[in-house]
Amino acid sequence: MESRITRRRFAGELGMSIAGLSMLHNSKLFAEGFSNKQIAPFLTPYKYGKLVLAAPTQAGAFDCKSVDDPFVFRHEDAFYMLYIGFDGAGYQTGLAKSNDLLNWERVACVARRNPNSKYTRYNIALSCIVREDRLTSPGRLRKVKGRYLGAWNAYPNAGYEEGAAVIGLAWSDNLLHWELTEPILFPQDGAPWERGGLYRPNLIEHDGTFYLYYNAKTIPAPRHGWREQTGVATSRDLKRWTRYAGNPILRNGGPDSWDAVFASNPFVVRHKGLWAMYYYGLDRRGVARELLALGRDPYRFTKVNRIVIDVGPPGSVDETYAHKPCVIYHNGALYHFYCAVSGKWPHEVRGISVARSKPW
Repeated sequence: MESRITRRRFAGELGMSIAGLSMLHNSKLFAEGFSNKQIAPFLTPYKYGKLVLAAPTQAGAFDCKSVDDPFVFRHEDAFYMLYIGFDGAGYQTGLAKSNDLLNWERVACVARRNPNSKYTRYNIALSCIVREDRLTSPGRLRKVKGRYLGAWNAYPNAGYEEGAAVIGLAWSDNLLHWELTEPILFPQDGAPWERGGLYRPNLIEHDGTFYLYYNAKTIPAPRHGWREQTGVATSRDLKRWTRYAGNPILRNGGPDSWDAVFASNPFVVRHKGLWAMYYYGLDRRGVARELLALGRDPYRFTKVNRIVIDVGPPGSVDETYAHKPCVIYHNGALYHFYCAVSGKWPHEVRGISVARSKPW
């Protein structure tokens, strides 16, 4: 397994290989298209500066190595977070609960690997559940056909994001037990930009249409790794899915851009006639940070020429990466959860942190 190029190793080695480059900048790489007043409601400049969910000290736990990729929502009288746990063998999915968005307690591992499954025998990432998608909504879950509907992706090989992943749906009555469908999207059925595997799905419903946003990678090339970009597929019946002809809708930027290598992990919300896609970019130095794109419809997005959450200074919880966004609104503030990484692979510390729109 160590001989393979993994996502973590690729990003880390990318940074080392061109560490001598000058600081990247984007001043000429974006067509802004939106005013500061339109952009301001989406920004979360005040970091909490600590992990709100970290790997436990319990040996053998499904998340004993790291926690990753938050998805936060409101349900009944509390906040909940889906997150991905890594135990050294592969991904599984946990659920945590909070009353204040800062203090979290684990509830359960709600999606476990299935050794009898072709797709989930090593990994299962239940990445999202259909919820309110307005920026300033409480982020409550929305039932579909009387049940909760989620989307998952799974990597077919043992290890951290190893192999060409597929995407499927999941149904639940109680958030603790999930029934997985067969995959609905396969990388081999897509265009060259996605044939290396499908990453984190973000599923929303609007006016009777389901929009499945996802990022994907090219087939890795020897000594050159791969590129990740973001696309969308739609369905009205959850059975027949159509990839948008204009995919990828969020493409890599130029060689000196913040997202020259990855434009990944979409999280989409709507606000006052705008569609907003939070995502993370990976640049050629191997730095991952939170970015934003805005549009007036679900298919066309313009990148905003500013960093939403940047990596922190040496010694901070996000000194290495600040990436994989999810936002939720509470008590007049927008909370932006993300995966914070410090240290260097294979000794990095990976957990969940948060920033918000007003000072702490």
